[in-house]
Amino acid sequence: MDYNFYMSEKSEVHIYTDGGCVPNPGLGAWATILVAGINEKTLSGVEPDSTNNRMELRAALAGLQALKRPCRVVLYTDSQYMQRGITEWIHKWRKNGWLTAKKEPVANADLWRELWDALQTHEVRWQWVRGHAGDHYNERCDQLTHAARQTYLRTRNR
Repeated sequence: MDYNFYMSEKSEVHIYTDGGCVPNPGLGAWATILVAGINEKTLSGVEPDSTNNRMELRAALAGLQALKRPCRVVLYTDSQYMQRGITEWIHKWRKNGWLTAKKEPVANADLWRELWDALQTHEVRWQWVRGHAGDHYNERCDQLTHAARQTYLRTRNR
């Protein structure tokens, strides 16, 4: 199935994301919802051995990688780790060779690098939303992560 949105050059897309693990670390799941005008696309996935932070990054990455052409993006996350990481910390990490201020390797550097590369095609504005506070799309993403996790557990236990 082709999920291309009907977008003009530099269309605006809203990407809503969520991710988490039960327990943390443990079985991880992520979800993203892309909205462009009246078009909507949902994506979700599972990683058997992950962390909350990796799943948050994976959700954003999946949303950006699903875009077929350059877009203006508003990306919504309930993860302050991701929002602050991409808007504040990543510039220093890149400058310091992916080392923290304490000269330790940046956690999840593989995903941060992929996310940085994915951002280069788009104009992205990052918007933090409070999790579990009634935001429609944030709640839907949370539901999709739970559904992905349950589907994985059902198919694994057959």
